[in-house]
Amino acid sequence: MDRQSGPKSPVSRTVESAFTKVKGDDPVVALTALKVETAEADNVAAEVSRLSEVEDVYLVTGDTDIFIKVRFPNYDELKDFLVHRLPMVRGIRETRTLLVVTAYKDGGETLRP
Repeated sequence: MDRQSGPKSPVSRTVESAFTKVKGDDPVVALTALKVETAEADNVAAEVSRLSEVEDVYLVTGDTDIFIKVRFPNYDELKDFLVHRLPMVRGIRETRTLLVVTAYKDGGETLRP
């Protein structure tokens, strides 16, 4: 799910409904790229670090300012986080979320050969 300026929904209802049916109650891991106000980067990173669902926070170079890794028991909780909780963090201009399909290594532990 992405957060962009303007009223247009970042994900069509059809795509969202299909994803919910496929993922159901499976655990979800996502990586979210945050574009933030430059002067607020450290404050945004500190604030998102305090959110319990956020496992990792990285200040990065390039066209993204901060990457966060989040983990939820199901897709609906990820959606709630992206739609209601994350937007409350002051200084975030845009988000782009990538859902993890398969983890080969997580937390330093190899999961698949």
